[in-house]
Amino acid sequence: MDTVDSEEIAKFERIAHEWWEPDGKFKMLHQINPLRSGYICARLTGSEQGDLTGVKILDIGCGGGILAEALDRRGGTVVGIDRSERIIGAAKAHQQVSRSKVDYRVQAAELLATEEPHSFDVVLAMEVLEHVPDVEEFIKHCAALLKPGGCFFFATLNRTLQSWATAIIGAEYILGWLPRGTHSYGKFVRPSELDQSLRRVGIQLRDLRGMSYNPLNNTFYLSQNPQINYLGFGRRD
Repeated sequence: MDTVDSEEIAKFERIAHEWWEPDGKFKMLHQINPLRSGYICARLTGSEQGDLTGVKILDIGCGGGILAEALDRRGGTVVGIDRSERIIGAAKAHQQVSRSKVDYRVQAAELLATEEPHSFDVVLAMEVLEHVPDVEEFIKHCAALLKPGGCFFFATLNRTLQSWATAIIGAEYILGWLPRGTHSYGKFVRPSELDQSLRRVGIQLRDLRGMSYNPLNNTFYLSQNPQINYLGFGRRD
């Protein structure tokens, strides 16, 4: 079964040229990126500025490479995959400037899982789960890509009235932080649902945090409130 929705890919292809514009359509990703990369490093090394040398990382749905390049700068060996030639083209174009060593590929997670099973210390699905047609099928492939004891990191949106009001009505229609139609409420994932899917593929949830917004200083921070955005990680048996 294909774990990608072609309509979802098309949404991001239309604005792929803005991936590396800090005030463009992906402004929010730029804002939360230090939080995401710091969280990942802290869980893997004990420090938000930790050295990831020797850690093999797969970033599924890497987009233009905002997170992949951040982890590359910290020493990780990063493979970034996406299903769109245009989006990977944007990532490779920026790589000409950044000189990152990220290995960008136009590839499906399910295909890579058959070609390179149990190959990665870390698999990332950051801001991806709310765009796939079958979350559990997608997570099954993520688990297959992990080495035993490897870590699966995720960030997504909770399916709550609060997230609908904030992430769709607020961010897309009122504030214009995201293009209208970026998200579909029915695809948001409750933490309890995600936990059950993870357990069924042999990944034990180890941590879950809210990713909250402070309008007074226009910053995001980790919190104990997962009602809108949340991130976390699990470890494969």
